[in-house]
Amino acid sequence: MTVSGKTTRRVFPSNESPAAAVLDALPHPVIMIGAGNKILYVNQASEAFFQSSLSILCKRTLDYFMPFGSPILALVDQVRDSDSSFNEYKLDVSSPRLGKDRLVDVYASPSSDVEGGVVLQFLARSVAEKIDRQLIHRGAARTVSGLAAMLAHEIKNPLSGIRGAAQLLEMSAADEDRSLTQLIKDETDRIVQLVDRMEVFSDERPVEQEPVNIHAVLERVKKLALNGFARNIRIVEKYDPSLPLVTGSHDQLVQIFLNLVKNAAEALRNQKDPEIALETGYRPGIHLSVPGTHKRVSLPLELVVRDNGGGIPEEIRPYIFDPFVTSKTNGSGLGLALVAKIVGDHGGIIECDSGSDGTIFRILLPLYKLDESVADKTPEIANDLPAANGELS
Repeated sequence: MTVSGKTTRRVFPSNESPAAAVLDALPHPVIMIGAGNKILYVNQASEAFFQSSLSILCKRTLDYFMPFGSPILALVDQVRDSDSSFNEYKLDVSSPRLGKDRLVDVYASPSSDVEGGVVLQFLARSVAEKIDRQLIHRGAARTVSGLAAMLAHEIKNPLSGIRGAAQLLEMSAADEDRSLTQLIKDETDRIVQLVDRMEVFSDERPVEQEPVNIHAVLERVKKLALNGFARNIRIVEKYDPSLPLVTGSHDQLVQIFLNLVKNAAEALRNQKDPEIALETGYRPGIHLSVPGTHKRVSLPLELVVRDNGGGIPEEIRPYIFDPFVTSKTNGSGLGLALVAKIVGDHGGIIECDSGSDGTIFRILLPLYKLDESVADKTPEIANDLPAANGELS
């Protein structure tokens, strides 16, 4: 509606204005449509979702924004015909106007205030599904943990006996047979190395809780990369200089980013103008429930490793954090599984977006918080903690 020449979101009486304030506070898009699917009301989140201003939205119908034949339009008709509420899950609303990869849950209810009125709420699936995938990745890591413990006990001891027998046979073997005994020793050594790598998954000790300057971690990873596997690749830094400290183990965080940067470098092997970007930022608003408790942990620290390579093959993208999944000819498929485990041990989540224009690994971690009991006894500690800024000592 229009008041004094200005467009407003309201179609409700002025004495109901608190309802509009509540709807505007919601992080999810809520719209009301009337006869002919004309948009009558939108909350603030709807403008970002539909990528249009309020004035444009209120001049259009829902059909204008939805892809042709969208099940959302059928859902609206169903609500009107039955005068009942209905929900649909994982609907694809990708279109040239809304963009690609737009997957939503839709909640639709009839409205008696307006003829043919239907209220729609959209819940984007991206964040929820990425967090769900973290639980799957952690479950896969726990499976490997049990497997690693079993392998260490049941396989490494017999392998030692096999290698020892091969050494004894080599002493009395003819020259033409020694290549076979050497093959036995090499293959047993290779299996032992693989089991050693998997034993990392069976380490259930809690992560050492200490304040870590994440920029110092990334600087160390950058130096290792430029002096080794990424010496011919440009590494760009996009850091938030005011980023607070992160909780965790310095060495394990180095291992995480070293694995990710090494994978990025391998993806850029035949790429023209190869580039890896290391980015940090503060992104409040992401919270993760802790299983078995009522606690919700904030994950505001965003750490990104981005490359401009050809991307991860589409068929394995949903499974890249699972053990033994790899696109490398000689890869073991344990690197990203280990990264997911370490990130999970630090109370964070990791997600991946990949396409033909490159791959982005995004890690969200909690802030470092000094134990209140310790802070009370020694308040000077809290005051002396360094900020994780771009200046590295």
